[in-house]
Amino acid sequence: MNHPLLQLFLARLREFYREPEAIFWVYGFPLILAVGLGFAFRDHKPEPAQVDVADAPGAVELCEHLKSAGLVAEVKPVDECRQRLRTGKTALFVEPTDDGFRYVYDEARPEALAARNEVEAALLRWKAGLAVEGHDLPGGGSTTDEPVSEPGSRYIDFLIPGLMGLNVMGGGLFGVGFALVDMRVRKLLKRLLATPMRRSHFMLSILLTRLIMLLPEMALLLLVARLGFGVPLRGNPLLLVLIILVGTFAFAGIGLLLASRTDKTETISGLINLVMLPGWLLSGTFFSAKRFPEAVQPVIQALPLTQLNDALREVMLEGATAPRVAWRLAVLAAWGGAGFLLAMRWFRWQ
Repeated sequence: MNHPLLQLFLARLREFYREPEAIFWVYGFPLILAVGLGFAFRDHKPEPAQVDVADAPGAVELCEHLKSAGLVAEVKPVDECRQRLRTGKTALFVEPTDDGFRYVYDEARPEALAARNEVEAALLRWKAGLAVEGHDLPGGGSTTDEPVSEPGSRYIDFLIPGLMGLNVMGGGLFGVGFALVDMRVRKLLKRLLATPMRRSHFMLSILLTRLIMLLPEMALLLLVARLGFGVPLRGNPLLLVLIILVGTFAFAGIGLLLASRTDKTETISGLINLVMLPGWLLSGTFFSAKRFPEAVQPVIQALPLTQLNDALREVMLEGATAPRVAWRLAVLAAWGGAGFLLAMRWFRWQ
């Protein structure tokens, strides 16, 4: 049993099982990913379509009938209906007209087509019920379609802010956390400690460097999104820059904390990916966080990437102002400040 091949094989197995990080990524990560995505896309009845009814004669009666048919419907001014459609808060809106009803929706959105069919079916049932009583819908119940395709309501418009947030998170965690542990492994921190520098200055220099380096990355991504895909920027560009900077500060602070006592690059890689995993799954990067149950929504809202993604989308797609996103910035700043302060207390320089 002392054959060299067998002993080398056993040595590699022991090396693997003695690394908790390797065990997690081989066995734990796929399981967590499967469970998380299973909750998000679990087998259940589709959520009722969100439909707006433009304020016009007969709108209230139409809205009540759509509600009785199982749809989520509200009566709103036509300008607000168009705004909500453009920002993706509703699948379509129905506008009563003299000739019947007009459906306004984006044909490129599958949920809009499904909502249109649900509304059509509800109107047909309503029409059949009235016909028994000898009545008819306004205009004979005829319907017309008004397809629209406005920037802000497409999936690419939803995706780009999520990718920006993901880039900010990855840059802050890897650009700060991994870099510090690599410096510790190469004994650079020990050498720097022998210089007359202030430790707080060193930490701040790491954070500031990451802040400055991220701006060109974001500018390039925004340029490609704007010129290549027509993704809108309806809010103040300076406010968007502020959100990016505060988000970078938040994740740099977390990266600093993760690296404060870690002395192996394999360990910091595992810790960083463990922190990033909830963001990938829960924070609305690739699909809406509303897919998850209400019970976990408070946890989702507490995640820094959730606040970053939502703030970016609100400014870019809805033209939100600073007061509207101020609380999101406060959450991000709290994450960054807590990470920085704890890292200063626990950081190991040797």
